[in-house]
Amino acid sequence: MLHRYLPITEEDKKEMLGAIGVETVQDLFSDIPKSVQFKGDLKIKTAKSEPELMKELSQLAAKNANLKDYTSFLGAGVYDHYIPVIVDHVISRSEFYTAYTPYQPEISQGELQAIFEFQTMICELTGMDVANSSMYDGGTALAEAAMLAAGHTKQKKILVSKTVHPETREVLKTYAKGQNLEVIEIAYKDGVTDAEALQNEMNEQVACVVVQYPNFFGQVEKLAELEVIAHQHKGLFIVSSNPIALGALTPPGKFGADIVVGDAQPFGIPAQFGGPHCGFFSTTKAFMRKIPGRLVGQTKDSEGRRGFVLTLQAREQHIRRDKATSNICSNQALNALAASVAMTALGKQGVKEMAIQNISKAQYAKKQFEQNGFTAAFNGPCFNEFVIDCKRPVKEINAALVQKHIIGGYDLGKDYAELSNHMLLAVTELRTKEEIDTFVKEMGNIR
Repeated sequence: MLHRYLPITEEDKKEMLGAIGVETVQDLFSDIPKSVQFKGDLKIKTAKSEPELMKELSQLAAKNANLKDYTSFLGAGVYDHYIPVIVDHVISRSEFYTAYTPYQPEISQGELQAIFEFQTMICELTGMDVANSSMYDGGTALAEAAMLAAGHTKQKKILVSKTVHPETREVLKTYAKGQNLEVIEIAYKDGVTDAEALQNEMNEQVACVVVQYPNFFGQVEKLAELEVIAHQHKGLFIVSSNPIALGALTPPGKFGADIVVGDAQPFGIPAQFGGPHCGFFSTTKAFMRKIPGRLVGQTKDSEGRRGFVLTLQAREQHIRRDKATSNICSNQALNALAASVAMTALGKQGVKEMAIQNISKAQYAKKQFEQNGFTAAFNGPCFNEFVIDCKRPVKEINAALVQKHIIGGYDLGKDYAELSNHMLLAVTELRTKEEIDTFVKEMGNIR
């Protein structure tokens, strides 16, 4: 058999056309004026048999620099972390793989329990009271948090640090435009949010202050100092976090954060060309009824048995549109499950050890670069990313590194003009001493 899936036969086509009352496929386009109809053949390749097609696609795929055959030092929001084998085994089970999201919650107990466990673990990591069932990604979660703050405070000004991921800031601006909100970016100093610049922008019109922890440069923000400024005029303090980092760093909730968001990709979700991911959204009890998306709660049925339900459903599908907290209509159930399985497999001690390895290996790599003549842009404490000055275009360096089967770091010049020729490097627990030493050596040779 030449096909992986059964193709439509000519008899199938004839039967379907007859059922809708036409004779040919062209009859379906009879309402379109002939003057605008395309005439001729499309400039595409002729159809191939399945073996021929599979061979061609495999050859094209082989040209990609993948994480199995290449050593990666690229982070900037998507990371190469250890994924326990059990993760793929669990999420591949048909009852999870095809469930999508629980629209009939009373019969989706397994799915709901998995989401409930995800919410619980996110709360433990962030130090917050309640978390939702997940968001599309970290950027969406942060933008939704800012919208919640604006709605709650009735203020129109959002202060966001320039050390927040550039793409996330763009998502925030897109959300804000529709709500007629003003987004003001706060400058950084020595790789972290400039507290003085933040203080200068603070007033009664500020709905919230948004920072990232660790930030886009990998630096650890001084949340205690920033929280005091953020809460001066009843604005909310929103923190976007790397969940693995929270295995070692003090949770934002301990610093008085009102909302903690982030992307669960580091837990059990492959890089897979940048998505799909799974955002998380956690907050205090004060904002429990304003959380976007879904919330799974634990209850008992009429016979006293433990069960799970969708609760506090404040989406436009359930209540009046003008009263809805968000237009988010779904959640990343499968990826949330992957994150839950990964966190469960690792356990508290495993997550902590994983975080510590990221810190120590990044510190080792940074020290090796400095000993080999490179300059680190920032000197404060960092998690698993740091910035080095390459003294030449990063694009050229990365092109040379690929020839050595190494995926280099992120070109910061794309988003920060003042950091032209600077590379953001990520060193996770998967990177070995040998790989780091080889990378430093090759960077030195290219320079």
